Amino acid sequence: MIIYGRNVIKEALNAKVHLSRVYMVDSKNLSQEMKQLENHIRHLKITIEKVDEKKLDAISHSKDHQGIAAKVKTYNYSDTQEILKRIDHDPFILILDRVQDPHNFGAIIRSAYGSGVDFIIIPERGGCPVTPAVLKTSAGYAFKMPICVEKNLARSVEELKKRGVWVYSAVMDGIPYDKMDLRGPIALIFGNEGDGVRKLLIEKSDGKISIPMARKMDSLNVSVSVAIMAFRVMEARRSANS
Repeated sequence: MIIYGRNVIKEALNAKVHLSRVYMVDSKNLSQEMKQLENHIRHLKITIEKVDEKKLDAISHSKDHQGIAAKVKTYNYSDTQEILKRIDHDPFILILDRVQDPHNFGAIIRSAYGSGVDFIIIPERGGCPVTPAVLKTSAGYAFKMPICVEKNLARSVEELKKRGVWVYSAVMDGIPYDKMDLRGPIALIFGNEGDGVRKLLIEKSDGKISIPMARKMDSLNVSVSVAIMAFRVMEARRSANS
């Protein structure tokens, strides 16, 4: 896998991801930030190959590389059960039901990290995996946010409920979140950009939740919905602990 972008490379290094090779644009006018990054990479004895802009475009399959890309073996997904064993507080979990747009997924990861989500669950099939575009949009936070892949999301919901986690599906006709108790162990399910949360997952959930609206409108972009609800949960949990 080729990853690209300054923040992505920085976070990969911070997470001790093995970079087998780094590609940097061959320029005499590197910013101070890029010079420091290059020195750090050389200090770690990682091979740097200087290339021109066009070759870097081709290597990264993007013009949004910010002058740097790197080769990694693969993205390391986390294990749901292992993470749950390590959590010593009420967990806060996101479940993404077939979210397909990498930019949505990347934006969701950033919001999840900032709002205190413990980990994200995605399906093995039907949704967007962690790709270079996801990593770039997440600004590298995908290396900090544990992401788990599960074959059967309905079974995952059942297992979380057995552990005492309250699971809610985010849908338009749900109970407005300002009328719900969002403290304690909680998991929120967000659905596909076009179809929303699947019926089976809604049925498996403990309830349905929605964002209160000032005016009647169609659903929000899924990454926007995640951000609004995730920070609402963070606020509720903080007030409970104050």
